[in-house]
Amino acid sequence: MEKIPRGVFTTEFKEEAVKMVTDGGLGISEVSRRLSLGKSTLARWIKEAGETGHPAVSVKRKPITEEEMELARLRKEVAELKMERDILKKASAYFARESLKGMRS
Repeated sequence: MEKIPRGVFTTEFKEEAVKMVTDGGLGISEVSRRLSLGKSTLARWIKEAGETGHPAVSVKRKPITEEEMELARLRKEVAELKMERDILKKASAYFARESLKGMRS
């Protein structure tokens, strides 16, 4: 699975992600999955927001565009679908073999 390209998330994005956990009643796992973030990243933002009132913004990296985020999300989805397809292929082959064994007996 591919990750979102490294970059800077805007302060607004970080604040909204933190609010989803603190005010929205969602768990870190759920929010990180919905936003395609790492759990540790979101946890760090929450910790920073608790200490300073808002999550820190790194100035080392370029901001991630909406297109890059969408592309990363779609790549992740394609990888998951391919994995599911492969599992289903193996399962159908297994059950086909089992049904042939049952017919011979």
